[in-house]
Amino acid sequence: MTDLRVRRGVGDGPTVLLLHGLGATSEVWDGVVAALGGAWVAPDLPGHGGSAPLSEYTFPAVADAVADLVDPERTVVLGHSFGGVVGLHLADRPGVRAVVGLGIKVAWTDDELARAAAMAAREPARFDTRAEALTRHLRLSGLDGLVAPDAPAAAAGIVEEDGRWRPALDPRVFGVGDPEMAALLAAASVPVVLARGEHDRMVSRAQLRALVPDPVELRGLGHNAHVEDPAAVAALLARSRHDGG
Repeated sequence: MTDLRVRRGVGDGPTVLLLHGLGATSEVWDGVVAALGGAWVAPDLPGHGGSAPLSEYTFPAVADAVADLVDPERTVVLGHSFGGVVGLHLADRPGVRAVVGLGIKVAWTDDELARAAAMAAREPARFDTRAEALTRHLRLSGLDGLVAPDAPAAAAGIVEEDGRWRPALDPRVFGVGDPEMAALLAAASVPVVLARGEHDRMVSRAQLRALVPDPVELRGLGHNAHVEDPAAVAALLARSRHDGG
């Protein structure tokens, strides 16, 4: 297994496997697990935070890297954005009872994929000061304005190298390509819930309805709904956790 930084909590009920979005770290789930209770496990995905990079990034490769974190007895997966796609790749693993995908960008244009590939080819940005690296990390992860620079979710996303600072994110992660959501959903053998914040500009309700008949919309929230209102996302997850036995 890839060398992963993993955080855990113990409790009753199915284990919740929490997979953060691109550029973030497991700390973005702190509010959700506090509101939810029960057993949970949250890794920094490969190439993020304190986890080692992969030689090549694909959605299946990232899913394989975290697959050993699935409790073979009972696991409900909650993934945000990039992590939601990774979660769907785990849907057929023994023990997975349900997958909740929050804020997944389900439709990609050729231009968007080309821009992502160009970002994957860039060298990591390096800065003379820690504050500059923190600012860059919060922008990359979409947490700017939602997470304070002195919060754990900010500090976990930067590293110091040779006296300079950079975001921990491996830029090559941007090159994962089209998630091909329709095929993933067709292959899923467990219940899947797709959800979005009402004001999420990454994915529309119409795009989700083209894939599933009953997407969940979280009123008043944006792309990082789990950071904006952890209790609302915990309530969404609690339903899947209960249904997943």
